[in-house]
Amino acid sequence: MTHVPDIVIEPIVRLALAEDLGRAGDVTTLALIDPQQEVQWVLRARQAGVLAGLDAARLTLRLIDPSARLDVLLEDGAALQPGSVIARVQGRAQSLLMAERVMLNFLGPLSGIATLTAQFVAAVAGTKARITCTRKTTPGLRALQKQAVKLGGGSNHRFGLDDAILIKDNHVAAAGGIGPALRRARAHAGHLMPIEVEVDSLAQLEEALPFQPTCIMLDNFSLVDLKSAVELVAGQVTLEASGGVSLHTVSAIAATGVDYISVGALTHSAPCLDLGLDEA
Repeated sequence: MTHVPDIVIEPIVRLALAEDLGRAGDVTTLALIDPQQEVQWVLRARQAGVLAGLDAARLTLRLIDPSARLDVLLEDGAALQPGSVIARVQGRAQSLLMAERVMLNFLGPLSGIATLTAQFVAAVAGTKARITCTRKTTPGLRALQKQAVKLGGGSNHRFGLDDAILIKDNHVAAAGGIGPALRRARAHAGHLMPIEVEVDSLAQLEEALPFQPTCIMLDNFSLVDLKSAVELVAGQVTLEASGGVSLHTVSAIAATGVDYISVGALTHSAPCLDLGLDEA
């Protein structure tokens, strides 16, 4: 998913604009700026990274003023360098000033997610491991944040509780063990519903393997145990490593031979990329 339809993101953008404009609109701009004044600005990168968030930025400007123009020079997913001109923006000064902050509030954090994802992807280059995100997203922004992960070269884990069965440790405890949990999941799931189970030891892995779930999550395994898990499974099911993954540890984790590495930090801890609207 490298493009989110407007019908999905419009409620998000409208909420952001309503939050910013409040009850009286941009009183500073309304007080200072001639309604007929036209300006030309450029959207510029101030640091290196990967671009994401143009869909939301474009929609933000259109909702403020359909006559304003956003001429895109670099598309989402483009590699940015300091000074890269992303787009040229033209229209009434009042409109651009009202839209500016909300546009940047989408572009900066989403580009930050794409940039951090690209760094993780580069760190596992040469291995079969793929970097994937989690559900640790900002409420209301999941679709856009997961899009940013894809733009950075990563893959998406499930989007919500309804698109896959993921049996976590608390599910296992409440269900009475790995075996009972997987039996109930298999009985409940339709033939197109994937089933993943989290295990925290090699013993639990051995217990889960005969049930042949779609994927087994190896939670907080040591490197030694990850290698043992890969050897034990021998390609029978997909293996996902999870827990405390960082740019310092991800290369070694990938080298163990796991198929996926899930990284919550992609969406909950990515630094905002510095972008700005400047005079042309």
